[in-house]
Amino acid sequence: MLWYLLGLGVLLLLLVTVWSSQNKLKFEWSNLERLIVASNPKAPEGTVKYITHIDATTKPPTKYKLDEPEDITIGPMEVTGTVMALKLPGDEVKGGPLGAETPERKRVNFSVDRSPNEDRLADLLAENGIENWKYEMPPSQLLAYLPVLVLTGMFVMLMIVMLRRMGGAGSPMAFGRSRGKLIAQDDIEVTFDDVAGIEEAVDELREVVDFLKNPERYHRLGGRIPKGVLLVGPPGTGKTLLAKAVAGEAGVPFFSLSGSDFVEMFVGVGAARVRDMFLQAEQRAPCIVFIDELDALGKTRGSGQIGGHDEREQTLNALLVEMDGFGTNSGIIIMAATNRPETLDPALLRPGRFDRHVLVDRPDVGGREEILEVHLQKIKVDEDVNVKQVAAITSGFVGADLANIVNEAALLAARNGKKAVGMKELNEAVERSSAGLEKKSRIMQPEEKLRVAYHESGHALVAYSLPNTDPVHKVSIIPRGLAALGYTMQRPEQDRFLMTKSELESRIQVLLAGTVAEEMVFEDISSGAQNDLERATEIARSMVMDFGMSRLGRVNFRE
Repeated sequence: MLWYLLGLGVLLLLLVTVWSSQNKLKFEWSNLERLIVASNPKAPEGTVKYITHIDATTKPPTKYKLDEPEDITIGPMEVTGTVMALKLPGDEVKGGPLGAETPERKRVNFSVDRSPNEDRLADLLAENGIENWKYEMPPSQLLAYLPVLVLTGMFVMLMIVMLRRMGGAGSPMAFGRSRGKLIAQDDIEVTFDDVAGIEEAVDELREVVDFLKNPERYHRLGGRIPKGVLLVGPPGTGKTLLAKAVAGEAGVPFFSLSGSDFVEMFVGVGAARVRDMFLQAEQRAPCIVFIDELDALGKTRGSGQIGGHDEREQTLNALLVEMDGFGTNSGIIIMAATNRPETLDPALLRPGRFDRHVLVDRPDVGGREEILEVHLQKIKVDEDVNVKQVAAITSGFVGADLANIVNEAALLAARNGKKAVGMKELNEAVERSSAGLEKKSRIMQPEEKLRVAYHESGHALVAYSLPNTDPVHKVSIIPRGLAALGYTMQRPEQDRFLMTKSELESRIQVLLAGTVAEEMVFEDISSGAQNDLERATEIARSMVMDFGMSRLGRVNFRE
């Protein structure tokens, strides 16, 4: 808004300047002297009472008859006043043809530049009996430089606005400033009630909340609360949500930023941002500072491919120094999240820094049920929805996947004109998340459809017949995703954390059953088993190289 106001002010100033210059006659000093002499009221009869002036600034030039000067003001730089002017019709003068206008006599303003040596104007006015004039005192130093000061002030204001706008992320003016986003305690609406499926992690962090609420109880006993809490787990398990819930429960401000926000191409910028982040945190203590994707900042030093000093290592050193610099009683809790803890520098994980590690793992079937119930509360759900069944068929899904499934189901219900979300929409959302979107528009030849049907039937038949396989949930020959022409969906009845040799062999048999069925029926195989062969080969390779399930013995061959 300030940009527009400043621009409008400059435009108005230019318009006033141009308008005033266009509505004022300007002529030479000699013409002013002639005008004063011609306007003498005591001049003899027959004396010419006017002068002729040609305004060459117009196109074509205009000829005027001037007389009766009044309100003459003698200033330090110019002489101004009014004069009766009469435009004369066409006549040829030097400089071009005169404007052919109807004669019109009116009073106009005039100005004449005055040099400091021309001081005899007052005497000339007195000699010719002109009394309507005055002196204009020279302006003060402030008034003399007022236009320059106004323009300078406007320029400074423009620069301030530009620098403020350039102060955002990525600008040269904000290199040393932290990019952390501050969320005030009144704006944090997330609590532990919004976190489901990770009860162990919540229980670990309740102690941090209690310290932020009642620090005196710990100080009285001499206890030391952890400075840093590292949340470790796969993507989408709710690490950021858990950190916000801690801040919401404790009622303290929350700084949120990513590890990549500290990394910059200029040397020293990352370290400056670390120092600025801790400075802001100290000013708002007690508070929580959350660093997402810590592995972008805290990788093991010396692991770079290029020798020499690395800017990222300098930033990490600054973080280590700052974490040692503030005391346990400062009220600042550093929380960070990563899904690659093995890449972090050991100095970052030692006691006194990130000395508490909280695992935020994939939820089990009970946790998935709790997460689904939290998200289903936000939409209209039909009475036939079985949350336990949806939780059972979403093995391996994380909280972000489950939230996306509920949202997809709501969109499908709205698209189909339904008033509530039912099991049909939830099952379709699960299939979309697992296998991709349906490609109903993909045209397949009848013989290809038949081959795909036999292929998927082979998977389903063997999976149904073998004892150590997951139950078949659905078989389809409708193309989905980028390459799948059909699929056989198996869903475990319960979460499994170990696989026996016979179960892995059964999985290989189910994967190879599709291409075997094609060969038995058509006496030929197709390229549709590519993904099946890749997955079967990977299982077989892991059995031999990782699990010791071969005739070579119980040896791990993986480098």
